[in-house]
Amino acid sequence: MAEVATKNWYVIRAVSGQEAKIKDYVMTEITRLGHADQVEDILVPMEKVVQIRNGKKINKEKVYFPGYIMIKANLTGEIPHIIKSVTNVIGFLGETKGGEPVPLRTAEVNRMLGKVDELTMTTDHIAIPFSRGENVKVIDGPFNGFNGSIEKVNEEKRKLEVMVKIFGRKTPLELSYMQVEKL
Repeated sequence: MAEVATKNWYVIRAVSGQEAKIKDYVMTEITRLGHADQVEDILVPMEKVVQIRNGKKINKEKVYFPGYIMIKANLTGEIPHIIKSVTNVIGFLGETKGGEPVPLRTAEVNRMLGKVDELTMTTDHIAIPFSRGENVKVIDGPFNGFNGSIEKVNEEKRKLEVMVKIFGRKTPLELSYMQVEKL
């Protein structure tokens, strides 16, 4: 029976913005060279962010640690060389010149993976972009085009109470964050 080598988590440093492509390429290379059994997991920590563009909510995934890819593997023999030879891979985090890649400590792994789990659990993580007294323009709904000032911010419901002048009278409107933009 072959000895089962323990697999540790390592961090691959890569060119920022190319993480997903590099991750796929590393896996393809390792599989092609017959070392797939040495790699348990490889992931690019992502977070869900909500961007507001033209008044529309756009859910996007953003790389949480730009330039870093986590890999759980038994990095022995040829594997570190295979990974380093992949285009856009800079090397391993924490390695010394000519030394072996340094595995992450369990606490670090748990913290990073905990963060990854947390990021996949929480969706709509919008920072409250508005504050009381701020002037805003209504960009959606029946009062589109009106300007007003924010009286209240209700974080729980993600609503704003905006005072708008309609026919010379101040009128309170309850609007969602998506229905207004800063002036």
